[in-house]
Amino acid sequence: MVRWLRRAALAVLAAFLACVALYRVVPPPLTPLMIRHAFRDGLTKQWTALDRIAPALQRAVIAAEDARFFEHRGVDWEAIERAHDYNARHGDEPRRGGSTITMQVARNVFLWQGKSYVRKALEVGIAYLLELVWGKRRILEVYLNVVEWGPGIYGAEAAARRSFGIAASALDDGEAALLAAALPNPRRWTAATPTRYLRARAATIARRAASVSLERLRR
Repeated sequence: MVRWLRRAALAVLAAFLACVALYRVVPPPLTPLMIRHAFRDGLTKQWTALDRIAPALQRAVIAAEDARFFEHRGVDWEAIERAHDYNARHGDEPRRGGSTITMQVARNVFLWQGKSYVRKALEVGIAYLLELVWGKRRILEVYLNVVEWGPGIYGAEAAARRSFGIAASALDDGEAALLAAALPNPRRWTAATPTRYLRARAATIARRAASVSLERLRR
């Protein structure tokens, strides 16, 4: 029994490592979240290379989701500590998270949703691995193509066309900021019909995005 369990564990590990290597050059076809919601919401997605996604959206997403994206190696322990302190002071609501873009990619592509110490530990380990194997450019490219932007909407191209009727390459600073502002709760907020709160959040993101440099993505 122990031998079979060991073999099964090694087989799962080998399959996972093969997927990590494959997805470095091949778009992930589906994610667990896409499969989970597909029957209820449908599925609209279209893979788009990073060079065909407006730099405005790249900057806005980094500003909104992971301001230290170019500084950490997958996990931003400072951000996690700040989020923990904030949540301890403010109770259950509103909650802040410390997940980096890399950690979100690890969760969306390879893991399941929900909260558990096991999943979080796996998320951290996979994030470090992705930084090593994929690098920042590929991580951001995958993130922009697999993250949920609305019910059944995955990827920057589908989001831009659904919200503004344009390609992801044509997004301006304001449109990009609205899309990034809705990311924390894409089933509640929509860039196409933003609330006053979402517009205010987008304005803050736009100001922060102006100082984000994408130079390291070109190296």
